[in-house]
Amino acid sequence: MPQYASTPERERILHRCPDYSVEIREAPGHFRVTLDGAVIAESDRALEVHESFHEVVIYFPFDAVRPDVLEATGHRTRCPFKGDASYFAVRTGETRLENAAWSYQTPMNEVAALAGHVAFYPERLQIHRED
Repeated sequence: MPQYASTPERERILHRCPDYSVEIREAPGHFRVTLDGAVIAESDRALEVHESFHEVVIYFPFDAVRPDVLEATGHRTRCPFKGDASYFAVRTGETRLENAAWSYQTPMNEVAALAGHVAFYPERLQIHRED
């Protein structure tokens, strides 16, 4: 489990949730993201992120994502354990899903492995694992 530098924001969260953790592992298998039957991303180099109080999230290398499907949006969020997230719309044909993917483009040092990766909301796109 990463050891985080102390900040007031992290200290407040850790005070409420002292066992909070973020673990990044290589995701076993081959993963594919589809929307309306179109392949958006496909990789056998995906990462899985295990974070307290969250479902496991699969992150894909940017070079495994079709370059014509992501459009940066102005939406941003901040996680005290991963950093600032930038969001993307996902577009295929006539379908455009606003803020359906996100990335920590310059993540905190403790989760530096997330750099160069993007995740997709599984309730908005289909994420398949193939063994």
